[in-house]
Amino acid sequence: MTNTPLRLAVVIGSIREGRFGPTVAQWITEEARSFGQFDVDVVDLADAGLPMRITDTAPPEVEALRPRLAAADAFIMVVPEYNRGYPASLKTLIDWYIEEWQAKPVGFVSYGGRGGALRSVDHVSAVLSDLHAVPLRDTVSFHDAWDKFDASGRPVDREGAEAAAKILLDRLLWWGSALRSARLEHPYNR
Repeated sequence: MTNTPLRLAVVIGSIREGRFGPTVAQWITEEARSFGQFDVDVVDLADAGLPMRITDTAPPEVEALRPRLAAADAFIMVVPEYNRGYPASLKTLIDWYIEEWQAKPVGFVSYGGRGGALRSVDHVSAVLSDLHAVPLRDTVSFHDAWDKFDASGRPVDREGAEAAAKILLDRLLWWGSALRSARLEHPYNR
């Protein structure tokens, strides 16, 4: 077991203009940093420039992101719901990489209307499971998200949101530590 903090990549899954994802991502990133057990890297898909068309040869944008994903011991995906599913930008990210997801936990912070994007989480969890990632059951979900954050980008129900985040971060720490140790002892899929 190593005492090195876990590397946590927080992925902002939406690239739409006017998206709410950065507000949610900033909050969970602050929570993860104050948790004190993670070295946090924020991956904003709006800045990544990943091409939607998957080809046999990875373009420079894909290769530029590869080391950041490979270095992650755990992930948090900030996921909205578009038409009962998760965004194409997130599917594109997932599809460009394979080994980078394997034997790593993925937590979710979802946001949306009345459903809180929980359907998106169900869909993306199934895809990640097939890639040998470990999607976590405990999710932080903001139903009617636009009404759940104040003008400063903090949850209105700060106590409830922080309690939910703590559970998620505890689970990521446990799974991330266990799986990192396992990968160090015996590399996955080798």
